[in-house]
Amino acid sequence: MLGGVSGGLARYSGIDPLLWRVGFVALTLAGGSGVLVYLLLWLLMPADDAPPGERRTPLAGVADRRAAAGPRSPVPGLTMAGLLIVIGVLVLITRFTGWDVSARGFLGGALLVVGLGLVAAAFTGGRRARGGLIALGVVLSLALIAASTGPWRLDGGIGDRTYRPHTAADVRPLYDGGVGDLTLDLSGVPLSDTGSPIQTRVEHGVGDLEVLVPQSADVRVTVQHGLGDVDLFDDTSSDGGYFPGTGSAAWTDDGDPEFLITIDAGVGDVEVSRA
Repeated sequence: MLGGVSGGLARYSGIDPLLWRVGFVALTLAGGSGVLVYLLLWLLMPADDAPPGERRTPLAGVADRRAAAGPRSPVPGLTMAGLLIVIGVLVLITRFTGWDVSARGFLGGALLVVGLGLVAAAFTGGRRARGGLIALGVVLSLALIAASTGPWRLDGGIGDRTYRPHTAADVRPLYDGGVGDLTLDLSGVPLSDTGSPIQTRVEHGVGDLEVLVPQSADVRVTVQHGLGDVDLFDDTSSDGGYFPGTGSAAWTDDGDPEFLITIDAGVGDVEVSRA
């Protein structure tokens, strides 16, 4: 209500200004971005040519010129209302049931409602104002892609990294990568006196990840991955499994892995191979 941004958006899109205000409040509570977006729109949106003494509302002049195109469709407003209802229901489910809805669930539900609104707008009369729904759908799609390609772990630093442990005791339980290529070379770890499987986990954000293991080692790999190719011992269709060694050692392919490797990667190619 400070600069008339919600009113201008309402006149331009046909969506009730109350819903725009609720959206700005929700963005503000979700991290403060609502204040920034409101100020940017206040500064960048064209104001109407209101007579002196009357309040100038952003985009109102544009909306008035569009009004001659015909009556507005109720679809955008109903879509926004449906979106708020779906988000509210998911919040209640998360709050009062054992089902924990993730960010992907919220974004996917919102995107589904917007998609249904666009379908409805295509078959209804009147000025549909589909531009706003399309823009909202694009934003939700980008947010869903970002949420689906996690984890976005940047706390591991920036730059390429290579780790080469030489004993089982040197193998870390966790290797945390940030941005850049990461190589974990386990091929020099002797396995003859290993009494139990060597367990390690690699969490990597952005960049290619390569893990090397000895030829004779039996390996069990678990992979959670976002964007990029996964190649596990020349198997590009697997997200994990048991991979027996190829050497002549007594323990090779005995069903008891020498390495238990868990990979959690965000963006980039993942390759596990033998040295």
